[in-house]
Amino acid sequence: MKFAADRILGLALIGLAAFAAIHAWQLQVPFSYEPVGPKAFPIILSVVLAALSLVLVFRPGENGHWPNKALCLKLLAVLGVLLVYALLFTRLGFLVTTFFTVLVLARLFEATWLKALAAAVLMALGSYLLFTQGLGISLPGGYWLPDYA
Repeated sequence: MKFAADRILGLALIGLAAFAAIHAWQLQVPFSYEPVGPKAFPIILSVVLAALSLVLVFRPGENGHWPNKALCLKLLAVLGVLLVYALLFTRLGFLVTTFFTVLVLARLFEATWLKALAAAVLMALGSYLLFTQGLGISLPGGYWLPDYA
């Protein structure tokens, strides 16, 4: 079937959305948040992911073929980098893990070293400022730095 890749991916993403929504629904928060708590954001993202995945299932693209071997390996490398990011996020802290993740991803997609470094610095610092100053979210500093407080 020509559109098998899009439909299989859509069904897999619907499963991922259901998994995330179920776990978010079971999240127990010790105190109340106003107006929206930490439960709502992953549930909303799950609904959006499921809705967009339904588009892949019912209206697949013109080219629904599986990607070639080189692209599959690159996508698996991206998945691996993001998994390492998630595992090291609290240990190394937001700035360090984000910097190295963006650097590796930029190089993976063939950016020059200068462009990759610039992107990594801008993404790490920009997103850090956005989360801490703009949204008031505290981010982990990492366990590798001594605590001087």
